[in-house]
Amino acid sequence: MENQTFKSLEELPSPAFICEEELLENNLKLLKKVQDEADVKILLALKGFALKSSFELCRKYLHGCCASGLHEALLAKEEFQKEVHTYSPAFKDEEIDEIIDISNHLVFNSFTQLERYGKKAHGKTSIGLRVNPEYSSVEVDLYNPCGAYSRLGITKKNFQGDKLDLVEGLHFHALCEQNVDALQGALANFEENFGEYLAQMKWVNFGGGHHITRADYDVEGLIKLLKEFKKRYPHLEVYLEPGEAVGWQTGYLMATVLDIVENQMQIAILDTSAEAHMPDTLAMPYRADIRNSGLANEKKYTYHLLSKYFLQDDMCIFFQVLPMKKNTHIVLEEILA
Repeated sequence: MENQTFKSLEELPSPAFICEEELLENNLKLLKKVQDEADVKILLALKGFALKSSFELCRKYLHGCCASGLHEALLAKEEFQKEVHTYSPAFKDEEIDEIIDISNHLVFNSFTQLERYGKKAHGKTSIGLRVNPEYSSVEVDLYNPCGAYSRLGITKKNFQGDKLDLVEGLHFHALCEQNVDALQGALANFEENFGEYLAQMKWVNFGGGHHITRADYDVEGLIKLLKEFKKRYPHLEVYLEPGEAVGWQTGYLMATVLDIVENQMQIAILDTSAEAHMPDTLAMPYRADIRNSGLANEKKYTYHLLSKYFLQDDMCIFFQVLPMKKNTHIVLEEILA
């Protein structure tokens, strides 16, 4: 699709995800500050932000992408064109050869997977293992990588230190939209449980969930923590994999009211869907913020927002200053990442 210039939101196709380039670059500059001052590498986690049209800008600041499987790895290789780090809880026989060929780092989730594919990958990619630091500070179980019965990463009890001949790095991920204090706790557990193996490693990956670009994030505290870790282990290359932090507050979803119907209250039917365009509002769940709206009793008019599709996917209750009508455009904030 050729680039087009639009003079107003009303001219854009609907529904549309809209990213403001200046805001995105501000986030990227902050991430680069962390990279430069702490001497670490930051990757874009595609599961959190995968807007292909932004890759040309993102790769000016970031070192590459982390992928969750073959198709994300292909996207990273073909479109981002820098480092590709691939991790999955389990790889498939029919995909592993291609994943090995396009990945700079390949992280296995278990010693079983390492034994199955390690010799095939050795010499073609840098092999890592994901470990579980058993530090749980994420409040919502659905998003807690270290919660009870988690399948993500090897616990200390199940770690086999005598089977690391092919392994060059360790990866841990314990956070979700959190500040540096949560990383401090996770890192302390990681070092306590797995620190004895770091001398024989070449790299360590601190995973994602770092909300670095949020206004209240302690960026200087993060830089200090990273510098102190690198002072303890000067031979290690350190990676971080934020996803949402890259696209945080840089864009929104624009939708259009197609009709207004009434059934005990006013219902606005939109050309978008929670399931298709903002599934986290159902899975988390959370209420999407809508530009110029408010909460209960703050505004004069109340609408229930629903999609034109058949699933009864309640998106949110919307309180609007002025009455809506057909073809009204609404902006759902912070949906992009």
